[in-house]
Amino acid sequence: MADFSLSRSTTIQAPPDRIHALVDDFREWQKWSPWEGVDPDLDREYSGPDHGVGSTYHWSGNKKAGEGEMRITGSTPTSLVADLEFLKPFKASNVMSFALAPDGDATDVTWTITGRRNAMMSLMGKLFFDKSIGKDFERGLAALKRESEHTA
Repeated sequence: MADFSLSRSTTIQAPPDRIHALVDDFREWQKWSPWEGVDPDLDREYSGPDHGVGSTYHWSGNKKAGEGEMRITGSTPTSLVADLEFLKPFKASNVMSFALAPDGDATDVTWTITGRRNAMMSLMGKLFFDKSIGKDFERGLAALKRESEHTA
């Protein structure tokens, strides 16, 4: 099993609390997630608290959207950690996190996914998944930036 970690970062001209509100509530992800629109008929289920630790989001959709679940396991004013379970099209358990570092009137935001891969998935990850996920994270951070700065 190989460990992997993939991160993307951006600077957003907004305070950490404004950004945190958009990542700490899964319902807010519809405003900025790079995976929105992949399946217009996506089935979303939310459980637990509206935001913060214990908040859970389950999705199920077409082949592109797949099926999975995220559960927030850690939330502070400058960070968020969530367990991410993919069920379809393949099974995988990962940890996703956001780090929000104040920088004057702006916030440096880093979005990271970590996990373990077997040898085959490690090779596939290096050839395809990492590049694809990296682009998704970049699109998501750009949308998060627009949404955070727009609500200023």
